[in-house]
Amino acid sequence: MNEKLRLGINIDHVATVRNARGGDHPDPLRAAKIAEGAGADGITAHLREDRRHIRDDDITRLMEEIALPLNLEMAATDEMLAIALRHGPHAACIVPERREERTTEGGLDAAGSMERLGPIVSRLGERGVRVSLFIEADRRQLDAAVTLGAPVVELHTGRFCDLGREGDMAGAEAERKRIAEMALYGASAGLEVHAGHGLGYDNVGPIASIAQIRELNIGHYLIGEAIFIGLSDSIAEMRRLMVEARSKAGAAA
Repeated sequence: MNEKLRLGINIDHVATVRNARGGDHPDPLRAAKIAEGAGADGITAHLREDRRHIRDDDITRLMEEIALPLNLEMAATDEMLAIALRHGPHAACIVPERREERTTEGGLDAAGSMERLGPIVSRLGERGVRVSLFIEADRRQLDAAVTLGAPVVELHTGRFCDLGREGDMAGAEAERKRIAEMALYGASAGLEVHAGHGLGYDNVGPIASIAQIRELNIGHYLIGEAIFIGLSDSIAEMRRLMVEARSKAGAAA
């Protein structure tokens, strides 16, 4: 397998900067259009219950004004389901959400939430929205995704990234191997496998090299790097590193 690895750009933190001062600047829609011009394959936006970054009108404008597929990250709540059904984005990634967290902490417990998730996955699918579950690289969670009928999973890479940045390279490699094994397991079960959380220039290569992963969703690092080199260049460099890692993995296979 040597298919193109897609890059989705999460624009949440452009909205975070905007909301720190109020008003309309910087505009996440403008960031999405720059990402589109820089060769991104999709845009991700997380509409949280407390609207701490992306707002409802951002989703409306993104749906109306960008050609790229929109991946709406959402909690499994009635409110967010109604919003997703109204807008009909290309995809909806169901994530765990706690009001007190700074960012998404860990994967969704799909296996322990089957009764709650089942109707949501079904209704989104009937609306033509491609459902993704943001989960840990765990066989039980992958089996739950299959049972629920979700066509896509996004594997949480946060632990891999944290271990590497803490200098625990053996631990990071063990986590990478677990992600690779579960990506293979998920793909073999018919799931499309994505990955994301915490990825940057220094650690994207080992994840990008996993052949069964079809898409990476990256946001915070690229928006931060854009402060120094601009958003187009930050995306271009990430794309270069992804392609390089994938090519090396393909040549070694």
